[in-house]
Amino acid sequence: MTAVHYASYTEARSHLKALLDAAERGRVATIRRGSASLALVDVGRLRHLLATVAPSRAQVVPEAEGWSVFIPGLPVAADGASFGEALTEMVAALREYAEDWQDHLLDAPDHRENWGLVQLISLSDDDQLRDWLVGKTR
Repeated sequence: MTAVHYASYTEARSHLKALLDAAERGRVATIRRGSASLALVDVGRLRHLLATVAPSRAQVVPEAEGWSVFIPGLPVAADGASFGEALTEMVAALREYAEDWQDHLLDAPDHRENWGLVQLISLSDDDQLRDWLVGKTR
């Protein structure tokens, strides 16, 4: 099987198994819907790619009463009494940001470019996000 391309939603729907099989195997799988072209991709592969090409750049700062974590350029920060607690709070803050982005920030000029980050957050479990924050990719 090679790449699969369907010119319409109707055509894709009638070949859904082939479309899903191609995406699952890592092959190119696209659907045309009006003037838009959409790609169907395996979640694990997309998540790994996003984590690899978009390092977190998180900064962790020790403070008198614990630790602070922030990502320069993002309106997201967290504090904790321990390093681990600060990371756990940052994961929660990232999830809240992703929710806000989906709800109302996706068209805001200073947030719309964070699509990839929101995808990464949404496709990751808490351990994967913690690893991404400290520079480990898996």
